[in-house]
Amino acid sequence: MRRPSPPKIMNRFRLRLANAEAVPQLALLGLLSGIITGAVIILFRQLLSLLLENGLPEGNDENFEGLAAHWRFILPIGGALALVLLLALIKPRHRRVGIAHVIERMGLHQGHLPLKNMLVQFFGAIIALASGHSSGREGPAVHLGAAGSSALGQWLRLPNNSVRTLVGCGSAAAISAAFNTPIAGVIFAMEVVMMEYTISGFIPVILASVIAAFMTALVYGSDQAFIIPSIEMHSLLEFPLVIICGFAIGCLAAAFIWLSKNIHRRAPQPYWFRLPLAGLLTGLVAIYYPQVMGIGYDTITDILFNTVGLEFLLYLVLAKLVVSAAACGLGVPAGIIGPSLFLGACLGGAIGLLSQVAYTQPSSGSGFYAMLGMGAMMAAVLQAPLAALMAVMELTQNPSIILPAMLAVVIASLTSRYLFGQASIFSELLGKVVSDPRSILEQGLHREGVASIMDGGLLHLPRHCSRELALQQLKATDKWIVILEQDDPQWILRAEELRGQLAQPDRPDELDLLSIPAQRKDIFAISDQATVQEALQLLREVGTEALYVQDIQNNRAIGIVTLDFIQQHYRLHP
Repeated sequence: MRRPSPPKIMNRFRLRLANAEAVPQLALLGLLSGIITGAVIILFRQLLSLLLENGLPEGNDENFEGLAAHWRFILPIGGALALVLLLALIKPRHRRVGIAHVIERMGLHQGHLPLKNMLVQFFGAIIALASGHSSGREGPAVHLGAAGSSALGQWLRLPNNSVRTLVGCGSAAAISAAFNTPIAGVIFAMEVVMMEYTISGFIPVILASVIAAFMTALVYGSDQAFIIPSIEMHSLLEFPLVIICGFAIGCLAAAFIWLSKNIHRRAPQPYWFRLPLAGLLTGLVAIYYPQVMGIGYDTITDILFNTVGLEFLLYLVLAKLVVSAAACGLGVPAGIIGPSLFLGACLGGAIGLLSQVAYTQPSSGSGFYAMLGMGAMMAAVLQAPLAALMAVMELTQNPSIILPAMLAVVIASLTSRYLFGQASIFSELLGKVVSDPRSILEQGLHREGVASIMDGGLLHLPRHCSRELALQQLKATDKWIVILEQDDPQWILRAEELRGQLAQPDRPDELDLLSIPAQRKDIFAISDQATVQEALQLLREVGTEALYVQDIQNNRAIGIVTLDFIQQHYRLHP
């Protein structure tokens, strides 16, 4: 018995993936996504660490404080000029990077992320972080993971619904690899990037997150990104202070989003002006507060261990707010999750120090409130409360922090979103380019490929054909006749109608398939990789009656989709 050839196996694999319930196939893709993302993130971190360890005093990859003041001023400016040279070699459409770019491509391009943007993100983020710009490595990691996974789907010519799932897998794996928090990675991908929760989506995303965490643990160990002391809430009487902490963090998050958004919209547009301006501002602030440079995880650890004074923490909040918002708004190609955690730790730590004055009994200390502040700030800035809560739980590995963390996260998110009217920072930066999360129906249409609902059984015939040719090629299994005009599909008619015409003895030997009595439909091409949502949108935009699903490799129509097919499918499969 002959085995199917590899191309036929891949075609069956693609056709199966068009179905929203192709869980085993999606699980395999999640596994591959985790491997790809883990490898890319390890390469990114190794190269960045190599530059920092050889460039900073004492071989410490976060020791910007050890640099002389003039170097702290020069380094960010030099990095900005290097970024200008890099972007000068790149076309404008390939300069878009970061999580906002991933969300935009998910909303408008079905998750197809260009490789050139990925390369700009890789080298641009290394330059920005190595030169001390106030940014994080998590945003670039998400872009790299999502783009690498998307490239896999595009290379295999998978349906767009599967490419979208791969982008979610890469995003989850990136967060998991960055913080060693696999659960938070999964929730982040679902809450921020995919904007939906589905059983079929969870399984591949979980696999990708676990594989990436495992790979990075082999290289860097199983420790989290920060050294976390043993922290817990001493008394339920501190809940009013937790509420105050959540409210204060929500105000800070709203200020950060508002400032980033307005700098982004109002600063002069040329990148050769914006990037050096960000470098100059960072350099000036770093002369007095070098802690604002780079990722800042060492400073967060100091705050968690209560080794930073109250006055200095408040100054750091102001300094980090200004330089991080400028870096974000002016387009420095690095992340904002790290600066958000830094700001939350500073303000939370300050509130913890104030609690020692406000309460006569021993309070939980600044480390406890710094941890709450980190989770609350991440939740409010990203508008991803569940992902932030999972991150706090996994970082602390302390169940006693769950209740106060939930309260702080919710209050901060509500304060920023509803009191100050600030959506997530990605939504604010994108503006109206990408709409808010879609309806349940639209999410379902995006999860299923058009190939899963198409009607097959096609016979291609030229418009002018002989009766003998039609009788010879028409089979009992054929449902539709695709009428070709100069080898291009133009119309369709039902095969049963042609059979009825051929059965009449008085028909001429030469047929014009547009002249015989039958109901014909105009057709328009759609790729076999498209989702059902794309098909529905195309039917409305073009105003045609039917779509023929085109095998882009062989340039042949392989199925027919009409509005009736879509409605009937979802009526039978709610």
